[in-house]
Amino acid sequence: MRAGGRAAPGALALALVRRCLLLGPLGLRSTGAQDGNGCGHTLLTPHSGTLSSKNYPGTYPNHTMCCWQLQAPPGTSLLLAFGDVDLEPSEHCALSSLLLTDPQTGTAYGPYCRNSVPSAPLLVTNSSTVTILFNSTSHRSGRGLLLSYATSQHPDLVSCLVRGTHYTQEHVSVYCPAGCKDIHGDIWGNPSQGYRDTSVLCKAAVHAGVIADELGGQVTLSREKGITLYESAFANGLRSKRGSLSEKRLIFHKACDDVLEVVTFNASSWWHEVGMLGQDRDWVAERAALSTTGHSWAAEPDAKAAWLELDLGIRRNVTGIITKGSSEQHNYYVTSYHVSSSRDGKNWRPYRGSSGQEEKVFEGNADSQGEVSNAFIPPIVARYIRVTPQSWHQHVALKVALVGCQVARVRAPRPYVPSVPKEDLEPTSHPASHTPIPGIAVDPEKADSTLLVMLLIGGFVLFCSCLLLLAFLCHRKRKSAAELNCGITKGYPKLESSQVCSLQSLSASSLASFPMAPMPGDLSRTHSPEYAEPDLVQVSPCSPTGASTFKPLLEEGYTLPLVLSHYDVPGKHHEYAEPLPPEPEYAMPFSELEPAGKHHSTCSITGPAGCSLVQYQTPNLRPRELPARVEQTGSPCSEGSHGWPRDCLLAHVYHEAL
Repeated sequence: MRAGGRAAPGALALALVRRCLLLGPLGLRSTGAQDGNGCGHTLLTPHSGTLSSKNYPGTYPNHTMCCWQLQAPPGTSLLLAFGDVDLEPSEHCALSSLLLTDPQTGTAYGPYCRNSVPSAPLLVTNSSTVTILFNSTSHRSGRGLLLSYATSQHPDLVSCLVRGTHYTQEHVSVYCPAGCKDIHGDIWGNPSQGYRDTSVLCKAAVHAGVIADELGGQVTLSREKGITLYESAFANGLRSKRGSLSEKRLIFHKACDDVLEVVTFNASSWWHEVGMLGQDRDWVAERAALSTTGHSWAAEPDAKAAWLELDLGIRRNVTGIITKGSSEQHNYYVTSYHVSSSRDGKNWRPYRGSSGQEEKVFEGNADSQGEVSNAFIPPIVARYIRVTPQSWHQHVALKVALVGCQVARVRAPRPYVPSVPKEDLEPTSHPASHTPIPGIAVDPEKADSTLLVMLLIGGFVLFCSCLLLLAFLCHRKRKSAAELNCGITKGYPKLESSQVCSLQSLSASSLASFPMAPMPGDLSRTHSPEYAEPDLVQVSPCSPTGASTFKPLLEEGYTLPLVLSHYDVPGKHHEYAEPLPPEPEYAMPFSELEPAGKHHSTCSITGPAGCSLVQYQTPNLRPRELPARVEQTGSPCSEGSHGWPRDCLLAHVYHEAL
């Protein structure tokens, strides 16, 4: 028979089966059973398990035998993962062998030994019952065997010996069988920083609290960049090693792993210590918080049943617990403890773990300084957690922190109850007819609420429309005000770029109120009155009143649009005269006597219909500044004059300095 093949059992196989059956009834249950003197570490559960020969990974003993019977739940079949098969080689594996049989169909797999190993690491049996036979005779070497199994629901089953270095992808998801905790293999690191990729994967998952060793389970992890140093830790009954740099590290994914806030600490008693020098120290329950510095909580030395209670305020999903000893100055710590929970603080339920039979005993601390973690698989859903020490060193002293998250509230779907229309107290003779709308069902009991929602939505839309309309009107009003402000009637305020008006858009009446830059040659022979401060000529095209003077405000500017300088006149003169005495407050216009032979010249501008002409006084002309063809008695603005434009330009008013 070819090694690793599938054939009918031969004479050796039949002899081994008879020998296994002669051991007596194994008490086969849904979890499986074992018997014989060659059995090593074995853990059998309904969905997965692990088994090994005696002394594995050391040399298995001579003349031993072990028989395992595996039973899967109805409707499923068994998968077997060969972790290690190292039996002393012999012809047809006659001295030491491993044989797998299916009692239902009579099919055999094997026998296997060192020179005849399985062809694939995973064997699909297509059977719900498998018998595993192992026997040994006189031999000198061989580690024995290590097998794991799971149901057909977990095709990604791996052996307990698989390491992180066996994978090249960054994200890994595998199914770890139960029983890998006590299998030989090293791990480096801790749950917070991760594990070296050379660590045994399933054993590291138990240490991290991702799976329980009694059940196994699905493991999801990432292979990230390695770190310089991996610190050791004690968690879930396993001690990891302190390791150096590695290329990659394993990070296990846990969805519910936050430190929970404890509202109140209560205890059965607390220790009031009086030192040798009369110093008092209170080991009260509030000092049991893991984040506190200094000494911890401690029960009275003579207390027989001490306990520590933690109130989370509301119901939480608690997935783990972290414990620590007294402090660095004292060597007090708890080595083992029980955990119980309550939802009301009165009825307490002990935590039994995944087995659900006996109350679980958690392994505590081995010193007073280090932290020890234990996972709750399945988690505890409660508000109150009580820790009851079972064994301790010198005194019952403890610091505690709980790990978990909020309880996920999942609402069950409400059953559909057909609505029955209410009967009218006063039926009418002409009932209202309703036209049904296809695809829409209206509940009469919810009509009022639906109408209220529609009214609220309509009111909100109307309110938004009013706001938009108000904003539009304000914008139009502001735009109209900006257009009206293009004509300056008092002072020359500074204009923004958005407020500059074009000359083409102004009427003749509005142009009259804007002093313009002087044109060359547009000067008069007369002297204009001189003032102490710059003034502004205020001329109305519809009024014959002349210019007026006033004292401008300090905040009013003199920025003149469309010209570069306020006093762009020929010659170099000072722009301002010396200040006048403080009184009177407003200077009155005055003028000097004209020299003989000189007179004023005025420029007439024809305004709109119904308006009188506007007279603008211009400064004196210096000698030889008038065109030769212009007569002194004539007007430079008269129609038909030579050298002047036909339309009279608006000239700015300038005053000579004092």
